[in-house]
Amino acid sequence: MSYEEKMWQELKDWENSFYKTPGMLEKASKKVGNKINSIIPDQVQNTITGTVKVIVRSTLFGAEYTPKRTIESSLTLEQSDELAKQVISTYQKIATAEGAGTGAGGILLSVVDFPALIAIKMKMLFELAHVYGYSTNVFSERIFILTLFQLTYSENMRRRQILKRIREWNNEKLQWSSDSAYYKELNWENFQKEYRDAIDFRKMLTLVPGIGAVAGAWANYSIVEELGKFAINSFRTRRLSDSANC
Repeated sequence: MSYEEKMWQELKDWENSFYKTPGMLEKASKKVGNKINSIIPDQVQNTITGTVKVIVRSTLFGAEYTPKRTIESSLTLEQSDELAKQVISTYQKIATAEGAGTGAGGILLSVVDFPALIAIKMKMLFELAHVYGYSTNVFSERIFILTLFQLTYSENMRRRQILKRIREWNNEKLQWSSDSAYYKELNWENFQKEYRDAIDFRKMLTLVPGIGAVAGAWANYSIVEELGKFAINSFRTRRLSDSANC
């Protein structure tokens, strides 16, 4: 089998995972997450919501996440995948160090960690876009980054809907010109809730006295790892679809 054929199979297995019934551990984690969610201080809740709004606007219209890396348009899919894994590893180390430092500081520094972690993840996604040959100077590519971000932090039913959009991105992107329609139409409550619910259980462990630093490091490492996996598979889907349509 060629590398591309192997990746098609991997993507099929990945997509099939979205149709699996949640296991006992996942259900238990969800219940714990909901319980934790009910006791999260308003200060933290407001910080997350406000941060998500600022990050999304910066992602769509700002230049702070645009990487210095050139657009790697000549790499094969295999070369892009290998380079992407190196990029993800680098950002995992950055996020781990940041999580350990803020986790050791208790709830006040944990509030600081939320915007810092989202910024780290967005920088990583912008760089990964260039690794796979897509320019983040194009407005629709920034929409794509937010779309795969949502894919990562949604429940399976919602993931299946978003994945369909990613598979058909060549048509989907035509509706997104350089304007603020996406920003205005985005359901902020759902967007931040999906993100918050997906990371609550891991991040709230940083508030437990005595283990905050260790929990913070582990949480940030695993959260960036998860996003990296979804990013690679999303960009693979596009690259393979582009090749199939040539």
